[in-house]
Amino acid sequence: MMTNLFSTFDPATTNTLSMNWLSMVTIIIMLPMTYWLMPNRINTVMMMVTKKLNTEFKTLLGPNSKGMTLMMISLFMFILMNNIMGLLPYIFTSSSHMTFTLTLALPMWLSLMLYGWINKTNHMFAHMIPTGTPMMLMPFMAIIETMSNIIRPGALAVRLMANMIAGHLLMSLLGNNLQANMMMPMIIMIQMMLMLFEVAVAVIQSYVFSVLMTLYTSELT
Repeated sequence: MMTNLFSTFDPATTNTLSMNWLSMVTIIIMLPMTYWLMPNRINTVMMMVTKKLNTEFKTLLGPNSKGMTLMMISLFMFILMNNIMGLLPYIFTSSSHMTFTLTLALPMWLSLMLYGWINKTNHMFAHMIPTGTPMMLMPFMAIIETMSNIIRPGALAVRLMANMIAGHLLMSLLGNNLQANMMMPMIIMIQMMLMLFEVAVAVIQSYVFSVLMTLYTSELT
């Protein structure tokens, strides 16, 4: 029995080794093979999604993308697979933890900041003050832009984590109320609708994460 609602998100299975985090790599076994003469339907769908994302990320990054689209597509696929895996029964949802989301957001943001401040210092200083800012407001705008830049990885991590937790909590609440009464068919219908909604959230959140990271990259390139 659960001690509280958030105990469903407990990553620890044993005191010595947490096997739940293996769900992050088990999806690699399920990926479609790309060595067939004729691609299967899953492979065809993945190639269509990859080409569409490549076109969109190239538009956001501009002509100087230099292979950054490949990293952003890989980021999208990795988050999407983890979100979808978390919807299956008895599989740990790694994307509902700050350990997972902050590990994705912080290193990428930090590497972009280091690249920008080392190679494009003047551009980074100029980016702190928008064009047309009055002289009196320039110190305040520099502080505001700096703070908004610093909270970017935290905002990315919290957004993904909170959206994944919210749907799972709703499904846990409804699942605990399943009893043999007149309300049971309606609760099952609501859970089925929530499951479809969660699939949409899993896709949208992985897309939002990768697009925002692409936009942060486009400011430097």
